[in-house]
This record gives sequence, structure tokens and C-alpha cells, in this order.
Amino acid sequence: MKELLDQIKFDGNGLVPVITQDYKTNEVLMMAYMNEEAFIKSMETGKVHYFSRSRNKLWLKGETSGHFQIIKSVNLDCDGDALLIKVEQVEAACHTGHYSCFYRELDKDGIKETSEKVFDEKSVYGDKSKILKEVYDVVVDRRINPKEGSYTNYLFDKGIDKILKKVGEEAAEVIIASKNPDNGEVIYEISDLIYHLTVLMVERGITFDDIFDELGKRR
Repeated sequence: MKELLDQIKFDGNGLVPVITQDYKTNEVLMMAYMNEEAFIKSMETGKVHYFSRSRNKLWLKGETSGHFQIIKSVNLDCDGDALLIKVEQVEAACHTGHYSCFYRELDKDGIKETSEKVFDEKSVYGDKSKILKEVYDVVVDRRINPKEGSYTNYLFDKGIDKILKKVGEEAAEVIIASKNPDNGEVIYEISDLIYHLTVLMVERGITFDDIFDELGKRR
């Protein structure tokens, strides 16, 4: 592996650009980056791993969606500072649901989409993702229509300092639970934290669309 790595010219940040193509059609699917670890993992597993600059971490393509990229060949350009990887793409390469990330054509008249979506990006987690909106709506309703004995109303009545205190406490509980081997406890505490964060969001007038938009910028 060292012999291969010695041939690649990683930049000052330890990264090399990667162009990924469909091995059958040669359609360009995406462009991303690898560091040494991502390259090694890709070669060892046969599935493409990249390095996310926005998240500053290694990621296996398809780890969440199941849309893996199975390596068919890896080529190095003449200067040694770019990789071309041909893959068998499972489902689609783009998180928007298009087969290729390069689905928008630009010309003097503007931008047009050149392909249909292979899947609905909202369906990756199925209908379960709707629960966030439902919890949010319940919290909003409690604020508008207070209910006697409601814990949510208790938090709103006590104000922002109490809400922030609970967010801090629940974050600490997640940390403590994560030190134990039982994932059920971690899931429980993360759920508590998400609920209290939702209360904070409603208090500050922030919606999940705001959060999703920000996360979208970081992909």
C-alpha cells in the first residue's frame, strides 16, 4: 500500500481530488476528496470512502443511504495529483436523488435539469423522519394552547434560562450514557436531548427546516 501512496501527490491539507465515474457508461457521477486513510480503506474494502472537508472526517459513500460505490478500477493522472475511480453505483450517487451529481446543465438561458431523480431523497429514512415535525408541532401547540400539568408548559413558564439548563443537563446525560455498553440507554438520552432542543427551538422561533437547510450546506 505504501508504494501506491507514494505515487499520489496529496495537497497541503493531505487531500487528493477524486472523480468518480460509472464503469459501464463512463458518466461522471461526482467529485470529492480522499486523504490517505480514505484511499487505504477504499482499496482494502472495495467500496469508495471519501474525506469530508466540511465535517472533517472520513465517510463511506452509502453508509447511511445504502447507495454504495463498488470499485471497478482506480486510475492516477499523469501528474499524480488526481484520481479517477470507476464504480458500480448502487441506486444513485447524488444525495438529491439524481444518479449523477452533475444533473444541471448551464447555458446562456439559465439552468435546466438533464435527468430525472432515481429516488426521493426524503425517503432515505422513510416516514420515520416525520416524527421530528410531529414533536415540534406538539411543542408549538403547548405554547399556544397551554395544558395544565404539561411539562412542556412548565419549561416555557420558567423561561429561557430553565430551558438552557435542561439542554445542558440532557447533553451531559448523553455523554454519561455513551460511556456504558447499553445502546438503549444512549438512545433514550439522545431522545431526551432532542426533545429539549426542540423546546429551545420553539422558544427561539427556529424550525427544523432551518436546521435541515444548514445541514444541507455542510454535506
